[in-house]
Amino acid sequence: MKRIEAFVPTTKRSDVIDAIIKAGAGGVTVWESRGKGSASRPLVGGARGTARYVAGYNRTDTIVTIVDDSKLDAVVGAIMNAAHTGSKEDGKIFVTAVEESYDIATKQKGSS
Repeated sequence: MKRIEAFVPTTKRSDVIDAIIKAGAGGVTVWESRGKGSASRPLVGGARGTARYVAGYNRTDTIVTIVDDSKLDAVVGAIMNAAHTGSKEDGKIFVTAVEESYDIATKQKGSS
């Protein structure tokens, strides 16, 4: 099994989640997060709307799913297609191996 962690702009959340599910993942977990990378940060308004400043962080979403190895390429491809605009702000995908999993309800070890 693989853990796929995608950092995508908040505006792409729905498209990416829909693509992940259509590609065969059983579900996703989403965090609304903030980050600072090589992409430029947005200009935002101050409390009263008169001042403008560069935000300290970009708004981004962290979307995580666990898939069988056989679905890895399809899910990663779906994320890339759904989030791609060609700009630096499109995000990143990280894939790591999942050595073991346990279902708390059934106390069973394994992917099911």
